[in-house]
Amino acid sequence: MKKTLILIAAAALTVVACGPKKSAEEKLAEYEAWHQAFMENYRARMVAIGEDAEAAEDFQDSVYNAYLEYNRSALAENLDNQVGVEALKALYADMEPDELGATLDKLTAPLEGRDSAFIAGLKESVVALKATAEGQPFTDFEVDGVKFSDYIGQGKYVLVDFWASWCGPCRGEIPNLKAVYEEFKGPKFDLLSVAVWDKPEDTIEAAKEEQIPWNQIINAQKIPTDLYGIQGIPHIILFGPDGTILKRNLRGDDIREAVAEALAD
Repeated sequence: MKKTLILIAAAALTVVACGPKKSAEEKLAEYEAWHQAFMENYRARMVAIGEDAEAAEDFQDSVYNAYLEYNRSALAENLDNQVGVEALKALYADMEPDELGATLDKLTAPLEGRDSAFIAGLKESVVALKATAEGQPFTDFEVDGVKFSDYIGQGKYVLVDFWASWCGPCRGEIPNLKAVYEEFKGPKFDLLSVAVWDKPEDTIEAAKEEQIPWNQIINAQKIPTDLYGIQGIPHIILFGPDGTILKRNLRGDDIREAVAEALAD
């Protein structure tokens, strides 16, 4: 199945990258056809795999790599038309700020409506990401009288989880966060949850359901995500005792590894 998907991707790449002989409308139609075929194959294979979690994870990894490879090539070859915009939507979350900024500088595709707002938002995000990159000092903010600096830069390593109650992957990371908290909590380490893009009552209910024992900032909405250039959640950041940003976008086993390494140093 993996080979089949990669062959589909390769064929689509050849079509989309064939250049000026095709109109922008034709290129977009072929891109959309590729995407539809890709997703149909993905869903069919996942059904066939069934409940074999290990096989599903291996397959998802291979599919995701093929998906990224296709979209990278589609983006590079179509910066002047809608295909480039659509490919960028698939890639931007995995791009480093410098790469994303350089790509946005090269993008000349006509933009309207939501696409115009999307690209404008990405440009603002690049500025924020560079200002809050690893090695930079934290940026403070305040929500309902509570300051981020009440917790950050106070002499402890602090792991901050930007999350929302409705976000499945966010809640999926909570067991990992709990394990790290129980192992390392103390005079040198703490954990903080910051609820974004969420209704306060829903956040409070979810925190009770998940039995979250650490400090929380509720109702932050877009304030921190705009400041830190966060485009998707969960987004987990490790801050040093003086507030320096040590690691960004931590997930899974990388969370514990980053905390253990920081505390060992």
